[in-house]
Amino acid sequence: MDRAAGIILRWIVTVVSLICIGYAIWRLEGERSGLTIEQFRVGQTPATRYQLTGGVKGPAVVIVHGFAGSRQLMEAYALTLARAGYVAVSFDLEGHGRNPTPMSGDISNVHGTTQILMSEIGRVIEAALSSPGADGRLALLGHSMASDLIVRQAILDKRVAATVAVSMFSEAVTASEPRNLLMISGEWEAALRQDALRNLQIVVPSAVEGQTIGDPSIGSGRRAVVGPNVEHVGILYSPTALEEARTWLDAVFGRANRGPVSATGGPIALLLLGIVLLALPLSQLLPVGTTRPATPTRRTFLISVAVPAVATPIILCFANTHFLPVLVADYLAAHLMLYGLMAVWLMRWQGVRLGSVGWISGLALAAFGIFIFGSALDRYVASFWPIPSRLPIIAAIAAGALPYMFADSLLTEGGRAALWRVFTARGAFILSLGAAVALDFNRLFFLLIIIPVIVAFFTIFGLLGGWVGRRTGSAWAPGIGFGLLLAWALGVTFPMFVSG
Repeated sequence: MDRAAGIILRWIVTVVSLICIGYAIWRLEGERSGLTIEQFRVGQTPATRYQLTGGVKGPAVVIVHGFAGSRQLMEAYALTLARAGYVAVSFDLEGHGRNPTPMSGDISNVHGTTQILMSEIGRVIEAALSSPGADGRLALLGHSMASDLIVRQAILDKRVAATVAVSMFSEAVTASEPRNLLMISGEWEAALRQDALRNLQIVVPSAVEGQTIGDPSIGSGRRAVVGPNVEHVGILYSPTALEEARTWLDAVFGRANRGPVSATGGPIALLLLGIVLLALPLSQLLPVGTTRPATPTRRTFLISVAVPAVATPIILCFANTHFLPVLVADYLAAHLMLYGLMAVWLMRWQGVRLGSVGWISGLALAAFGIFIFGSALDRYVASFWPIPSRLPIIAAIAAGALPYMFADSLLTEGGRAALWRVFTARGAFILSLGAAVALDFNRLFFLLIIIPVIVAFFTIFGLLGGWVGRRTGSAWAPGIGFGLLLAWALGVTFPMFVSG
């Protein structure tokens, strides 16, 4: 491609990306129009209240996110219900988002952490019921881990008139409790769908998905429904799931609503796509490299991938990796560091040149990911700005993420490697994490939840890293940029936890 064609292409990409970003923000902010959205605290718990502007009273709905989530992740439900006249209150559970209080207790025992988090939900319920606009009636809505919490809380607190459990797994459900239970699962959540159907059929053995049994208006309603073409996260943006939740609560409380729900998933995807596209023309502002990352021979590449992938989980089986007040993030930091250092050493030992350090380009890449992409995430998707107590955690994870991402950049030749090498290098790391979980499942099973985040990181930011690596000719620039960004993302995502 000649210089003129390249300039034209960059301008086209710039215009398209800005149109995507502008339209998406217009749509997302439009979902907030007509609502009063207030930040407040319940003790140390940060919370957000959504309700129609104008003082219309309605039932309170307390909305609870799942493991490693935050209140932003549940905003589509909060906006939908607030527009329907409910007082929706979402909050960050202990250890999550911007809540400064770490999780505590025994996470493997329902009498441990579960009871502590239920107590927190109870405190938020009291605050929600005392909110301006709340009429004294109450419902709970929760996703994933929180589905069990709200089921148990609804059984305990007889004021709860309805329970909406999204991606539910709970052993507390009986044939009669909780009252008015709606179970929403994603089409691609086979195990959770089966569990929801089982909890429907303990009341009526012949019941099927989509069938309402009992009568929600008198407290005996129960229903299991499926959001089409979505999984564990997509269910939070499914128009079908949002409408089912609103319709169920309307049936319980004798209300009626029509019109579209706040299905923000599409605009969010468009916004993030626009930001990623914007990185292409911005990457052309970086200094041009005069060299390019070395290409490891096939033998060097395979050795440098296979040895760390196999050796790292085995070595760490015998190491004490409890050094951070965050669930399994300390192990992940150690895994990243050992894997990365081993891969870099193997490549260097076999004669691969490390190249020149691109500090400016690497820091620019990190700043783009944290402050531009991250601002969009924090506003519309999930908590991305850390509270002060998380900064040392981010720094500790960075000590492992930087060598790993540098090794990844060397193995993928700064974005120039053949696709089979890219998939092999990153697939081997994912398999290595899977092997670590298999070797110590009781301690590391929470890593299974973070693996999709790693895959998404590779998918989105691998593209950006390729643009930066090809422009700068440096494996260091993507390594530094994405090492810092990965540490930041993991540091704000993993729940803080203290034993006891």
